[in-house]
Amino acid sequence: MQDASAQMALLQFMTCGLPKTAVPASIHCDHMIVGERGADVDLPKSIEGNKEVFDFLESAAKKYGIAFWAPGSGIIHQIVLENYAAPGLMMLGTDSHTPNGGGLGAIAIGVGGADAVDALVDAPWELRAPKILGVRLEGKLNGWATPKDVILHLAGKLTVRGGTGYIIEYHGPGVETLSATGMGTICNMGAEVGATTSLFPMTSSTIAYLNVTGRASVAEAATQVSQKHDFLRADENAKYDEVITINLSELEPHINGPFTPDLSTPLSKFKEVVKENQWPEKLSAGLIGSCTNSSYQDMLRAEHLVKQAESAGLKPKVDFFVTPGSEQIRATLERDDTLDVFEKAGGTVLANACGPCIGQWKRTDDVQKDDSNAIFTSYNRNFRSRNDGNAETMNFLTSPEVYIFNLNHVYFANQVTACHRHDLLWQHHLQPNNRLHYHPRRRQLQVLPTYWP
Repeated sequence: MQDASAQMALLQFMTCGLPKTAVPASIHCDHMIVGERGADVDLPKSIEGNKEVFDFLESAAKKYGIAFWAPGSGIIHQIVLENYAAPGLMMLGTDSHTPNGGGLGAIAIGVGGADAVDALVDAPWELRAPKILGVRLEGKLNGWATPKDVILHLAGKLTVRGGTGYIIEYHGPGVETLSATGMGTICNMGAEVGATTSLFPMTSSTIAYLNVTGRASVAEAATQVSQKHDFLRADENAKYDEVITINLSELEPHINGPFTPDLSTPLSKFKEVVKENQWPEKLSAGLIGSCTNSSYQDMLRAEHLVKQAESAGLKPKVDFFVTPGSEQIRATLERDDTLDVFEKAGGTVLANACGPCIGQWKRTDDVQKDDSNAIFTSYNRNFRSRNDGNAETMNFLTSPEVYIFNLNHVYFANQVTACHRHDLLWQHHLQPNNRLHYHPRRRQLQVLPTYWP
């Protein structure tokens, strides 16, 4: 449960008179933390302003045997991926992006607080039987395409309502080429098409991720179950209610928005679409993070491009903000000097929390209310007024890689055209690091392993 929705859920649970929750549960303080000037300033200020709420959540957690993740520990979905999600697990979460856990093969479903209380008291939880949408992945991502582009492309096909009443099950040979955190990104944004949940089968990346996050026993148990019963993957010749096939080898980067996550535009057509719609040609800010793209892998790939841009003489021309997904990730990025790279390039590192993604963003630039402006983010949702309270802020959703590149070119409509093939990316010799999660930095493990599957 996240802090905003956990309050009412706990009050309701307390009326039941039970000494403990019937199932394991956790509380995550991530929604009530502002993003403005940086973690060192914002986190203490948010804790002070919400002290009554945080104290209540912590005391209730202690009384009823619930795990408590304090403010600054991280975003609920990233923490769940690092600590709780596992193949075959069924989990309810009081947040729409709970399906992020499907990246590790968990059946993770977002519900309201009252539904969560049903589970906490061991009452039956009911759901109308969903249909199954099979998404077959073929080929392998290349160039500037990332796992984020899979779901951005799919959102354009399905629209924000097209997945309603469905569980999206990814399968096919392309699945084995994806990282665990990449699969989490794809499942996370299944909420944007209305899906009940999304999930992937267990893969070698799943096992590697479980091992490096201290869950070797879970990895071993899952492997044994899979080998003995052939579980945790689609049955041979499985039948789906509908099937969509995506060739990863042909997939190009996408930019979705503004004002809706299903307005999907391939990068090669973005210049033309911007001119047709008379959208702002100047970028006002960039933000990387949220529960969708705040993993160690995401941050390292972004760092890789920042360094290349610096070597090419390019500097970010607008404010940009970085939100690590968890304290574990933040500490590892600090160890590897990644945060230092961002800060030296002019970035502001925000607290490990939802922050601007859910509207907890107090802008300090010269953009005034009702000013039409464009921002690039690696977030999952971009409805009007969502990020900064300004209905005229156009949030374009994209991958961390495309986001970082656009920080260096304010006139993105004029300069980001067919970037996946040529143009300024190649002119400045910027290259994506698609093999990053296969080639670890060989350094001693401190907080997280440098190998990130």
